[in-house]
Amino acid sequence: MSLRNKIVAGVLVLCSGTLTAFLGDWEGNGQNVVYADKLAGGLPTVCKGITRHTSPDPVVVGDYWSDARCAEVEVLVIAKGQLSLADCMTNQAIGQNTFDALSSHGHNFGVPTTCSSRAVGLINAGHITEGCKALAWAPDGKTPVWAYVTGADGRKTFVRGLHNRRLAEMELCLK
Repeated sequence: MSLRNKIVAGVLVLCSGTLTAFLGDWEGNGQNVVYADKLAGGLPTVCKGITRHTSPDPVVVGDYWSDARCAEVEVLVIAKGQLSLADCMTNQAIGQNTFDALSSHGHNFGVPTTCSSRAVGLINAGHITEGCKALAWAPDGKTPVWAYVTGADGRKTFVRGLHNRRLAEMELCLK
């Protein structure tokens, strides 16, 4: 059974309560006013990480989105991302927590980036534990990954909050 078929059959859930709560913890609950995300180069962002790259509606700094509008667009954005993620997953043995952790990563970095990551490669090869760890750590197990932003000067800067999110994704993935 393909991962997409597992979703259709209800074995895996789109927009699970675990995932939406997780995204609220890391992207923000009650972010109803569109803001320029400094870590994303000023990218207009609202609700639980909705941007112009993911939203069917314009995302303009300063605009107000009601809780209902946030909830409606979040479900669309998260479900679309998860369905795209399911298309790149070949290991049918993953559970909801692993799917949710990868979905969070895809929500933060974009599904194509997550699909081409070392983490997904390992998970698809049947190495789920190692793949989950690859969400936060380089192969040496000591160097953080997915926790840097590139400044206007081209230099990469480690961001503790991003690494904390990667660690939380790893923990969720391993559950």
